[in-house]
Amino acid sequence: MVEDKPALIAETVQFDLASREGGEPYRIFLHCPRGEPPADGWPILYLLDGNAVIGTAVDVLRVQSGYPLGTGILPGVLVGVGYPTDNAYDSVRRSWDMGPPPGRVYPPHHPGGPDVRTGGADEFLAFIEDELKPEIARRVAVDAAQQAIFGHSFGGLFVLHALFHLPEAFSTWAAISPAIWWEGAGILTAAERFEAARMPVEGRVLVAAGEYEQRLAPFQEGVADAASRVASHVESRIVDNARAMADRLSAIPGLHAEFELYRGETHMSVLPAAVNSAVRFAFGPAALRTKETCVPSRLHSQSPR
Repeated sequence: MVEDKPALIAETVQFDLASREGGEPYRIFLHCPRGEPPADGWPILYLLDGNAVIGTAVDVLRVQSGYPLGTGILPGVLVGVGYPTDNAYDSVRRSWDMGPPPGRVYPPHHPGGPDVRTGGADEFLAFIEDELKPEIARRVAVDAAQQAIFGHSFGGLFVLHALFHLPEAFSTWAAISPAIWWEGAGILTAAERFEAARMPVEGRVLVAAGEYEQRLAPFQEGVADAASRVASHVESRIVDNARAMADRLSAIPGLHAEFELYRGETHMSVLPAAVNSAVRFAFGPAALRTKETCVPSRLHSQSPR
């Protein structure tokens, strides 16, 4: 019998990176394309909750960038920012990292567990900008002008926080199902300050949500917790808030913002479709238009048969 071997994520490595400020390390997943980079370096997409989404993102990019005349997708670098766990999420750490300040303290998720704290988004953003980005640039040639970030739920809230507080950090932002309502919708105050400051900004923003994030999916109707789900939808209004945020951002000079609704998807099932959209947003037709000089040598017309 042939011995089974672990199935690995193609062309992807992982390493742990601790912040200079101390604390537990982050698990970083790094996917690099084959071949020589463009003259300006590869475009890059950072994905929050890396443990949960890096495999999907790598497969989406590998398949589609291999046939760019059929997909419009060029190769690029993927960086998943996650935690040293075999689980999809570290819910306690992500609550702190992705929650905008000032934050609050909540009871433990499980008896005997740690309190859940929020409010560490500024520290997390500083880690990405000042420590993670230089480490990635040390390992692979990156185009500093073509950097994107993706986040879902709390991660989507963090993406908006990053846009409003450090707009020069990225050129493309994908905020999926952002928790705009969280802790009194404080992110809206940050949006107001950003608008009033009239900071120079140029880039593209995708704000998206699933159809069943504000009403019950058919399979949820009549289940035991249906009433609590409806109450949660009324409080969070994820679809309405996401659409309104996209409209608001589109009015800011220098920003191109759009809203996308994923039919048939719930708050969690939305992830694969959202990752596909983020890959297209970061490496797709807009990237082709802005990097025309490197297109001819990198396109080919073959398709799988």
